[in-house]
Amino acid sequence: MSRKVVRTSKFRHVFGQPVKADQCYDDIRISQMTWDSNFCSVNPKFVAMIVDASGGGAFIVLPLSKTGRIDMSLPTVCGHTGPVLDIEFCPHNDNIIASGSEDCSVMIWEIPDGGLTSPLSDPVVKLDGHSKRVGILSWHPTAHNVLMSAGCDNVIILWNVARGEAVVRIDSVHTDMIYSACWNRNGSQILTSCKDKKLRVLDPRKGSVICEKDKPHEGSRPVRAVFVSDGKILTTGFSRMSERQVALWDPKNFGEPLTLQELDTSSGVLLPFFDPDTGIVYLCGKGDSSIRYFEVTDEAPYVHYLSMYSSKESQKGMGYMPKRGLEVNKCEIARFYKLHERKCEPVVMTVPRKSDLFQEDLYPDTIGPEPSVEADDWFSGKNGEPILISLKDGFVATTKNKEFKVIKSLMATTSSSSSNRQCDSAEVQALQNELRELREMIEQLTQRVSELESK
Repeated sequence: MSRKVVRTSKFRHVFGQPVKADQCYDDIRISQMTWDSNFCSVNPKFVAMIVDASGGGAFIVLPLSKTGRIDMSLPTVCGHTGPVLDIEFCPHNDNIIASGSEDCSVMIWEIPDGGLTSPLSDPVVKLDGHSKRVGILSWHPTAHNVLMSAGCDNVIILWNVARGEAVVRIDSVHTDMIYSACWNRNGSQILTSCKDKKLRVLDPRKGSVICEKDKPHEGSRPVRAVFVSDGKILTTGFSRMSERQVALWDPKNFGEPLTLQELDTSSGVLLPFFDPDTGIVYLCGKGDSSIRYFEVTDEAPYVHYLSMYSSKESQKGMGYMPKRGLEVNKCEIARFYKLHERKCEPVVMTVPRKSDLFQEDLYPDTIGPEPSVEADDWFSGKNGEPILISLKDGFVATTKNKEFKVIKSLMATTSSSSSNRQCDSAEVQALQNELRELREMIEQLTQRVSELESK
């Protein structure tokens, strides 16, 4: 009689736990929109949530420490004329957040340290280029000031945010509504899922299709897709009988999935969150009251079920904290910000360990906040690998946030086409003035350093 051998994994006993009631964010009117986005974005400084607003769209941004009951009169970010559908913090500057709305625009906002003291209605940059509502936003993981937006006009636009310019416009690939769009680890490819039942891997600069898969899931409900380790692709979707499924694909051989597992018969779209450091993917269903998590490995069946965090209340959205915002001394490997109807509840995922020492096997070097390539260089064809940081002493910002500077002299009125613009003499003059100012600043800093050294 053969005994079943249990697969060994250090993440087998990961468990989820909600924080105490006084550490939640209460009395927040979360948006009632039926859009399938996260509705929440979070970083080590702030948590942002899309809220109900009369006469337009709004979201609130709170410092992480501002827990408890949130005053109804708290100032919001309220520059959109239609409901906000998606928000995302910039990975290279914790004070910058992008928002996409039903009013067809994308706006970039700068949040002051400590949070808002008055309503914010003027964005740093407004990006116009979509003809229908904008429901998907994603910052480039390694290039500074590069943002991807996808709208219900079936168009993907890549923006150089500092110039306020639509540099690449992918408008002839998708024949129907785009369900999801995301970057790979170094931002050299884009993965999209679409209502036309196709999964596509795109070259972002050329706007061409590298490979595509027809009908990754047989059902007609929305499919979500993310890149996981080694360039593989994980998708969530529905079978013909409306059962929820999770599948893993190898783009080099798109014929058959590496694995396809059926989960349950709920109707909510599963939002996947992948952690490249641990190889764990978390599946959060909209309208569910649970978070399932799986480990993605190189051995069959490739996607291994670990466990499930369950609670009583269903989730309307979910924010996912970057690795550098976690408490490493508590063996915390993920933190979610679960949106209820009237509150936001952090849920902590922990690996049980007896030792209080730093667990190197749980925290390999992870992606830090420094970009590895500038926007212009990236659009010219240069790729940049992520710059990794160690979490051994907890994340401490050793460098100031990458300054977000809009080049006013180069701010072109954003049009749908991105034709090459000729610099006229006024622009050249403005650039020379900026260069002169920068040189003066460098001289002053050098002088200051030599004064300090002489002391």
